[in-house]
Amino acid sequence: MTFSRCPSDHNAISQGPPARAAAALGPAGTLSARARTRPGPGPEDLAGVHGMQAYNENEDQQSPMRQRLRRELRWTALPAVRGAVVLALLTLVCYRLGLSFAVTAFVYLIAIVLNCLDSSFAAAVLVSVLASAGLDFYFTEPRSSFRILSSADVVALTSFTLTSLVITRLASRARFEARGAMRERQNIERLYRVAQRILTLPPAGSIDSTFLVPFRLVFGLRAVCLFDPSSAASYEVGESRAGLRERTQRAYILRKDEDDPANATSCRSLRVAGKVIGVIGFEGLQEAHVVAGPLAALAAAGLERIAAFRAATTAAAQVEADSLRTAILDALAHEFKTPLSTILTAIDGLREVGPLKSAQMELAEIVDSETSRLASLTSRLLRLARLDRDELQPRMGPVDCGSLAAGIVERYAGLWPARAFNLANRAEGSEVLADEELLRLALSQLVDNACKYSPAGSEVRIGIESRNGEVSFTVWNGGPPIAPGEQSRIFERFYRGAETRHRAAGTGLGLYVARKIAVAHGGNLDLGTAAPNADGTVFRLTVPLSKEENAIATTKLQSPGSG
Repeated sequence: MTFSRCPSDHNAISQGPPARAAAALGPAGTLSARARTRPGPGPEDLAGVHGMQAYNENEDQQSPMRQRLRRELRWTALPAVRGAVVLALLTLVCYRLGLSFAVTAFVYLIAIVLNCLDSSFAAAVLVSVLASAGLDFYFTEPRSSFRILSSADVVALTSFTLTSLVITRLASRARFEARGAMRERQNIERLYRVAQRILTLPPAGSIDSTFLVPFRLVFGLRAVCLFDPSSAASYEVGESRAGLRERTQRAYILRKDEDDPANATSCRSLRVAGKVIGVIGFEGLQEAHVVAGPLAALAAAGLERIAAFRAATTAAAQVEADSLRTAILDALAHEFKTPLSTILTAIDGLREVGPLKSAQMELAEIVDSETSRLASLTSRLLRLARLDRDELQPRMGPVDCGSLAAGIVERYAGLWPARAFNLANRAEGSEVLADEELLRLALSQLVDNACKYSPAGSEVRIGIESRNGEVSFTVWNGGPPIAPGEQSRIFERFYRGAETRHRAAGTGLGLYVARKIAVAHGGNLDLGTAAPNADGTVFRLTVPLSKEENAIATTKLQSPGSG
């Protein structure tokens, strides 16, 4: 017995599932990948598997024709011979005792019923015909002849023959249904054992051959193979003699279930929500038309369990990584604050020591300015890290939107002299009920991004509008727009697009925290649409108006002279 996994080559893995499956097969249906041994199950399972393997090998040595002949001999020939011998003995005894036709017919009928309990219908019919012939030859006049003189004897003999045939048919049908019910119960018990073993397997984040062991152990299969299209890999237990691995991969490529009674192989697609997630193949499965489907359903459920465990493990690892990253950012920000404060204090001390030359004064001003800028960035980074880690609890108060935006524009105009800032306030005097510090941080993050990701000499536009009971801040910058494939992820924690990583430094927390602030105020932050025939990126931050401002705006809209 072998436990093998056969991944396809790198080119096949880089393609889609059907292409990978096709690449895993060679020209003649052979695998182009190398098989390598994988760790198997425990010693107890291996002992059971080896025992079944020896049994299956003995069974395999007999051809299907020989097995069919043995079954026919068991269920037809032997019962027919046995029934004939019993009838001969009963005929001898009844003839010697001089029993009448009626008594002998009753004795024959009992013998026929008992004989058909473990024989085929053909054997039972043959015994019934022999019994009718014996009654005619030995117990009807003229005896020792098949001629019948009395019409009553004809009716009696015909009635006996029909009765024996009907009883034989009913007994054969009852026996067939009883055996079918027994096989069905056995199959249900086996399916239950397979499901139980699959559910008790140790949680794993990947598929391996151990997953197939319960199928082979419980149903005594010669081989079981699973094809995983996500990795274009085949997993097999047992020794297949009919190319089960190739058949399984071919069934996935053709998207078609396959049964081959001559080789005792069956392949079934594994479907979840209408999507094929793999194919499982069985070799040596009895009653495949009945059992293969439920076994495939159990395999699909097991694969979904593995996928769910893998997703949960990945999510937990991502949460831990994000928490660690946030803690590192917090620690770094704290560590930067102290030396920056020391540098600023030293610059002030230099100015107080004595008069400096003009060149020295200019250098001191540059150091002071850049240190202040770095201190501001560090404070903002520290604030972002804390907001990412903690639950936001805004301290609400009236905030004038125009004054807030004007202060931010003035500050960034000094920090980014190579940008042209344009503030368009179409909501003069509008106030919102918000946490001024948090709202300033969110809007500053948008303006900071607009400055970082726009070319030198370009324009940065900030707009304020009041509509439908809310104030919206729009920030536009020129330059290449965000790629469509990244637009749905830019608000995720620590996410940075492929282009932005090379254009400017960042942590990937800014937009995430800015949206978190907007949502905490009952608003939102989303990616807007640039003007037609214009490049660039637009972000739109909305905050609800305060109740007083909302009432005033509603009154203006309802007044007769309002446009």
